[in-house]
Amino acid sequence: MELEDGSELCFPQLLNTSCRKPTVLWHQAVFPLFLMSISVLTVALNLLVIISISHFRQLHTPTNILLISLAVSDLFVGLLLLPVEIILKVSCWFLGDLACSLFNYMSFIITSASVGTMVLISVDRYVSICDPFHYTTRVTVKRVRFCVCMCWLCSVSYSGIFVKDGLTQPGKYSSCHGECGIFIGYVTGAVDLVLTCIFPVTVIIVLYMRVFAVAVSQARAMRSHITVVTQQLSVGPKTKKSELKAARTLGVVVVLFLICFCPFYMVSLVGDSLLSHSYVSFVLYLFYFNSCLNPLIYAVFYPWFRKAAKRIVTLQPGF
Repeated sequence: MELEDGSELCFPQLLNTSCRKPTVLWHQAVFPLFLMSISVLTVALNLLVIISISHFRQLHTPTNILLISLAVSDLFVGLLLLPVEIILKVSCWFLGDLACSLFNYMSFIITSASVGTMVLISVDRYVSICDPFHYTTRVTVKRVRFCVCMCWLCSVSYSGIFVKDGLTQPGKYSSCHGECGIFIGYVTGAVDLVLTCIFPVTVIIVLYMRVFAVAVSQARAMRSHITVVTQQLSVGPKTKKSELKAARTLGVVVVLFLICFCPFYMVSLVGDSLLSHSYVSFVLYLFYFNSCLNPLIYAVFYPWFRKAAKRIVTLQPGF
């Protein structure tokens, strides 16, 4: 049975409770194909990051362990979140309410794990630049692995709060068949705003402002050849230069993440109904594109990543 405006139903047999099927014109079908190419590129690049760092033992550093954690979350964005978004753009949700809840659960885990990893990256750069003498003793591969595992474990536990009703009572808040959404109460939303956005973003900004200030002062000291300052540094000029470069590179990653994450989080908190559809789509795709952008940043700034990627692609042994 057709509707008066000509649009189709997701489930024609459920006329009174079915959602409307998205109407996709021929010129609009090009955009989902573009998103699919971004999804494939995101998966391929982040797999390359994970394999490169995991395969070569020389790259098993505390900072690179954090990059693996970030690459895993970005991999799930390209492997799960973006493909589902493409499907919902051209079709309805046909996988049922339980699968919808599981998808929302995964999206919360991926987002919160990404934020937690960014906080750990900021702490890592803060200690390496502001307290280099104790960096190698305080920040070890074993401790960073433990922190990464705790980050993901906390994300899994914390995200379960938001999908508890959806997992126990699938479809409880669905307005019609064929949609996939999630309901967040005011109290839960306020707590999530503080724990997932305000607090971690504040920590990241404060730590990196401190890192930037110390990096600038140290760069000036090295340029002016101040002997007293040089003697207080625990590492040589070459090592210090690499640390400053790493801080700059990861600073670019953190800044781009904040630019993409903050609008996305506000949209997910406020809801689609109060904002224009075009703005919501732009913010969502911007957040997803950030997952594809991170490996490209590594390729530009990290020679070790280019070298490792080349050896993996060409199947050359050694590093």
